[in-house]
Amino acid sequence: MTDLNTLTIAEARDALRKGEATSVELTEACLKAIEGAGALNAFVHKTPEIAMEQAKAADARQSAEAPSLNGIPLGIKDLFCVKGVPSQAASAILDGFKPEYESTVTANLFGAGAVMLGKLNMDEFAMGSSNETSCYGNAVNPWKVDDRQLTPGGSSGGSAAAVAADLCLGATGTDTGGSIRQPAAFTGTVGIKPTYGRCSRWGVIAYASSLDQAGPMTKTVRDSAIMLQAMASHDVKDSTSVDLPVPDFEAMLTGDIRGKTIGIPKEYRLEGLSEEIDAVWTRGKEMLAEAGAKIVDISLPHTKYALPAYYVIAPAEASSNLARYDGVRYGHRAKLSAGDGIVEMYEKTRAEGFGHEVQRRIMVGTYVLSAGFYDAYYNRARKVRTLIKRDFEQAFAAGVDAILTPATPSSAFELGAMKDADPVQMYLQDVFTVTLNMAGLPGVSVPAGLDAQGLPLGLQLIGRPFQEGDLLNTAYALERAAGFVSKPSKWW
Repeated sequence: MTDLNTLTIAEARDALRKGEATSVELTEACLKAIEGAGALNAFVHKTPEIAMEQAKAADARQSAEAPSLNGIPLGIKDLFCVKGVPSQAASAILDGFKPEYESTVTANLFGAGAVMLGKLNMDEFAMGSSNETSCYGNAVNPWKVDDRQLTPGGSSGGSAAAVAADLCLGATGTDTGGSIRQPAAFTGTVGIKPTYGRCSRWGVIAYASSLDQAGPMTKTVRDSAIMLQAMASHDVKDSTSVDLPVPDFEAMLTGDIRGKTIGIPKEYRLEGLSEEIDAVWTRGKEMLAEAGAKIVDISLPHTKYALPAYYVIAPAEASSNLARYDGVRYGHRAKLSAGDGIVEMYEKTRAEGFGHEVQRRIMVGTYVLSAGFYDAYYNRARKVRTLIKRDFEQAFAAGVDAILTPATPSSAFELGAMKDADPVQMYLQDVFTVTLNMAGLPGVSVPAGLDAQGLPLGLQLIGRPFQEGDLLNTAYALERAAGFVSKPSKWW
C-alpha cells in the first residue's frame, strides 16, 4: 500500500478490517512521520510506548464488527487530560502536571479502540489564533509558498498541522471562538465544532466554560463524522452535557442536499473583505446551488457586536477558571525569597507561569467582573449574546437549514507578523467564527480552494442545534463539489 500515514480514517478502517494492514503498521508509519517532522513542532509530548501497546491490543480485537476507530492513530490536543501523560495546556504553570484521571472525550476514543500518538501543540490555555503563545514554541504550518514560516492557526494549531502533514490520521481540537475551524481553514483540513453540550467538557482544561467545545480535526468530512460519533456522549460528570442519543453521523452522509435552504448573511460581507475570500464564498454558493440547494439572503443584525461581546465574556470566564493555578497543589511553583508569604508565592508563580497573552486576558476578565464595571461590560455582553442567539433562531425558524460564510478573513499569515501589532488585529481573526460559540451552534470548516499564493481557503457552514448529521451532509456535498485534493509539499 501507499504510505500508511497518508490514509484517511475511513480508508485505514477498511484496510484494517480487510487485513490489508495492521494497526501496528499504521502506528509505526505515523511515529516515523512524527520523528521526521520536528520542524513543525506539532507533537510536544510523544507517547510511542502507549501507542504501540494500544495498537497491538487493537490488532488482537480487529474484526468486521470492530468500532470504526479501532486501531486508528490519533493526536490529542494538550488541553485534554490523559491519565499519567503530561497535560499542560501549553502553559509553563502546569509544568510537570500528569493527571490521575482521563477526560471523557479521550476515554470515549480509547474505548472505541483509538491509538494515541502523543499530545499536540496549541496556544497557551487555548488563548490565541496563531499558536504563538505556547510554552513549547510556535507550531508551524506545513503549507509553505516561500521561505517564510506560516501559522497553522490557533488555538488548535498543532492538531491542524499534524493532520495536514499526515503525522496522524485525525486529531482532537477544542473551539472557544474558532479554534477548530480557523486552523482547519489555514491548513486545508476539515474541522467541526459540535453544538455546545454534544461532547463532554469533563477533563478538558477550561478556558471559558460557557463557550468551550471539543471536536475532531480530520482530512475529510467522512472522517470528521466517524470521529465525532466516537467523541460525543452524555456525561453525568459535566452538567452542561446534553442527554441526547448520538446519531450515526457517517450513515447520514448521502451528499443529497436537494431542497435544503442555505442562508447567506449580508453582515459577513465585511468592509475590506479580500477578493479571494469573496470569490471562494461566491463559488461555494454556486456549488451548493448546483447540488440542488436553495440559496437565500438572510440578516444576522447583531453579528457586528459578537467580537467585542466575546472578548468580554471569554476573558471574564478565564479569569475565574485560571484562579485555581496558584502554585499550591500542582504545576509550577516559584522560588521564594526569605520573608515571602503565601501572597508573594501566588504573585510570583502566576507572573512566571502565565504567558503575556494569558495575563492580558486574565486582567481584562478581572476588570470587567469588578465592582462598578460588571453591569457596564459583563452584563451588557451577556445581553448581546442573547440577541446573537435570537438572530440565528429567527433564521432557522424562517426555514434556513444551514448558513454559509467564510471561515477566516485571510489565508495563513506569517508567524510573527502580528506579534508586535495591536492585539485587536489578532482578535479580528475570529470575526467569522465567534458568533457560533456565543450561540452554542455547530459549525464546520471545509477546504474550498487555494488563493493566488497556493494556500488553502476554507468555507464555514453553520447548522441548527444538535443537527450535526445534517450539517455534515451539507459539508460533504460542498466537499465533493469543491474537489479539494491539494496537499502541502514536504519541506520539513
